[in-house]
Amino acid sequence: MNATNQIVKVGIADVKLANAPDTLRTTGLGSCVGVVIYDLSIKLAGMAHVMLPDSTLSRNGELNKMKFADTAIDLLIEQLLEKGARRYALKSKIAGGAQMFTFSTSSDMMRVGNRNVEAVTERLKHHRVPIIALDIGGNNGRTIEFSPESGILKIRTVNMGESEI
Repeated sequence: MNATNQIVKVGIADVKLANAPDTLRTTGLGSCVGVVIYDLSIKLAGMAHVMLPDSTLSRNGELNKMKFADTAIDLLIEQLLEKGARRYALKSKIAGGAQMFTFSTSSDMMRVGNRNVEAVTERLKHHRVPIIALDIGGNNGRTIEFSPESGILKIRTVNMGESEI
């Protein structure tokens, strides 16, 4: 059987899983945070494109769990465990959380990127999933691509080129 490498596209406020040799990709990470959680020994990974820090801020009745740091990370871990990942083997990498606009106020509510990063970090800590590497902050958008085969997260940052973590 010939394995072909597919790119699994993760949309905004979305969660997807992939096994090697497939890769996970999300684009448009400005203040949003791309969260990758993986079990390298079985070459399984999941990615969440988190838009907002906290689901309790949701005002509408129907909650999109993939939109918020707290609920998206819970959902991602649950799905990974259902597919055979081992909780003790889970590791993570995160990217994004840029401050895309300049505001004249220093209001915390306008620091969405920083708040997203803080919420993601706290939720991963809650689940005892170590963050192995990160590329956060700044003022530029990012596209990220993760390989469950190698554990490498490729990051393309607008006007800054490519890097790997």
